[in-house]
Amino acid sequence: MPKSKRLMELMMTVNRKRRFKVQELADEFGVSKRTILRDLQELSELGVPLYSEVGPHGGYQVLRERVLPPIAFTEEEAVAMFFAVHALRHYSSLPFEAESASALNKFYLHMPGDVRDRIDSMKHRVDFITPTRRGDAPSLSVLLDAAVRQKVLDIEYETKDNEAGCRKIQPVCIYAHNGLWYCTAYCFLREGFRVFRCDRIRSASEDTSGIEKRDLGDIRLSRKEAVQPDDPIRLHVELSRVGVQRCEAELWLAPMLQVKEDGSGILDAEVSRGELSFYTDFLIGLGHEAVLKGPEELREAIRDRLIGLLDRYQ
Repeated sequence: MPKSKRLMELMMTVNRKRRFKVQELADEFGVSKRTILRDLQELSELGVPLYSEVGPHGGYQVLRERVLPPIAFTEEEAVAMFFAVHALRHYSSLPFEAESASALNKFYLHMPGDVRDRIDSMKHRVDFITPTRRGDAPSLSVLLDAAVRQKVLDIEYETKDNEAGCRKIQPVCIYAHNGLWYCTAYCFLREGFRVFRCDRIRSASEDTSGIEKRDLGDIRLSRKEAVQPDDPIRLHVELSRVGVQRCEAELWLAPMLQVKEDGSGILDAEVSRGELSFYTDFLIGLGHEAVLKGPEELREAIRDRLIGLLDRYQ
C-alpha cells in the first residue's frame, strides 16, 4: 500500500478507535511497529491530537478534540456546504458560533480560486433571510448539552412581564424560529413541559441539588411533548385560505391548526387564559381572514382593543 494511502486510512482508523496500541495497528496494516510509529509521528505533525501512555497497559489515544480526515467534495457539494453555514450568520446567537465561523473560513480559504470566485458572485444572488434580533441567547450551548446529556439545569428566567424567577428545567431540545431561539423543557415547578424563549434565560447552570431527572431519552425534536396550558380556555377560530397560510407561518400554531380540503381551516385547541392578550393582537392582525367563535372573553378583549385603537386616530 502506498504511504499516502496508508496515512489516510490510518487517520480514519485512529479517529474511529480513539484508543489503540501500536502492535494492533501494525498487525492491521501489515507493517512493522517502527513504520507505524513513524506514521503516527507524521499524523501528529499534521495536527491529529495523539496522546501516548507508557507502561504495560499503555498505548495511544486520540484526544477529545479530534481532527477529521480530509474529505473530497465535488464543486457543487462545496458550494452547498458553504452556503449552509453562511446562512447562519443572521442569527445573533448560535450554540456553536465560534466553531461555525472557523469552519466557514477554513472551507472558503482552502477552495480553488475559481470556486471562491463562483461563491463570491453567488453571495449577491442568494440568501436565507432570518429576522435580525437584538436579544442574545448566551446559554444556547449549555441548553443543548443538557438536552443531549439529559441534565437538569437551574435557570434564571425573565417572563414577558420583565419579572425574573428561578426554575429547574430538563431541556428536551432547542430550535430556531423567526430569528429567535426556543427551548422545550420539562419544568419541575409547573410539573409539565414548557417552551422557554432562550434570549430570556439570563443564566443556566447544572443543578447540584440532587433532584431526580426524568427519563426523556425517547423524546426527539420531531416529536415534542405537548405543552399543557395553564388555566386552559377553549379557542375556536374559523380561517379563510389566506388565514390558514398566515397561521402556517407560525410554528407554535401548527398543533392546533386543522386544514380543510378547500384550503380553509380551523384553530381549535385549549390555550392558557394568561395568553389571551397575545391572541387578541394576533387575531386582530388576521382581519377578515378569521372569524372568532369562542371564547367570549377573547371576543370582548378584541372589541376593547379595537376601541382603544380607534381613540388614537380620532
